[in-house]
Amino acid sequence: MSLQGKANILMVIVTMFWGLSYTFMVMGLEVLEAYNVVALRCLIAFIIAGLIFLPKMLRVNKKTIFYASIQGAILFIVFALSLFGLKTTSAGNAGFILSLTVVLVPIFTSFLEKRLPSRAVSFAIVATMIGITVLTFKESLSFQTGDILVAIAAVCYSVYLILNSTFTKDVESISYGVYQLGVAGVLGAIFTLVYETPQLPATSVGWAAVLGLAIICTAFCFIAQAVVQQYTSPTHTGLIFSLEPIFAAIFALVFLGEGLTTQLLIGGAFILVGNFVAQMEQFATAKKVAPIESQSSI
Repeated sequence: MSLQGKANILMVIVTMFWGLSYTFMVMGLEVLEAYNVVALRCLIAFIIAGLIFLPKMLRVNKKTIFYASIQGAILFIVFALSLFGLKTTSAGNAGFILSLTVVLVPIFTSFLEKRLPSRAVSFAIVATMIGITVLTFKESLSFQTGDILVAIAAVCYSVYLILNSTFTKDVESISYGVYQLGVAGVLGAIFTLVYETPQLPATSVGWAAVLGLAIICTAFCFIAQAVVQQYTSPTHTGLIFSLEPIFAAIFALVFLGEGLTTQLLIGGAFILVGNFVAQMEQFATAKKVAPIESQSSI
């Protein structure tokens, strides 16, 4: 199997663990407050990843710390909003709503570049908005607060991804990524001290949730993604990431007993179609650009 094939398989595993993170977050909220979960998740992940890449961490410069601080603050907001959202919405819903980033990133990019979104992106916008409406609309003609908070988290994460594409061009990517976790963890600890009562999980389920989030869904996923993206294309990565809400719904069904309602299936289908169309346009563009780049390098 080629390096790209192996990289794609590892990226599927990473995406699966991100889908699992919603289940871990719900489990964590049963024994801890939201900021407390963010603090433990990010600080434990920072310590583990920091020890693994200690030489790189010690050679860090001021620019890396500055960029990592900005991104770490945004990650803290994304994690905190997701946790507060999960108090009143399902893990399955949260997974599909957060996948809005696949569509939001090209929308924001078009705005920044002062051009209209392409037909594919426009179709994806319509499809995903229909999906979000189906997922979140209730018989009482109201939206769940949790759905709104997770949607805001999706917007924030889209900003994070756009900034990431700029920041990573000027810094060493691994230490930059690990320091983000440290910043998010410190902010989580500060907010825990101010608004909550700091504590450690008192049950095995609580520890499983926190350690699962920290080690599997954060430390491993951040490190694996940094390695994998050297051997596969951003387009393949984006297509694989579209599987995250499916994994989130499956794990929520298996471990949390959440049902696959008609509302979830129809709304999720619209969002997946929108994501797929947006990614396929990028895939087609990449295939056109590749021959030109290969010719220019001869």
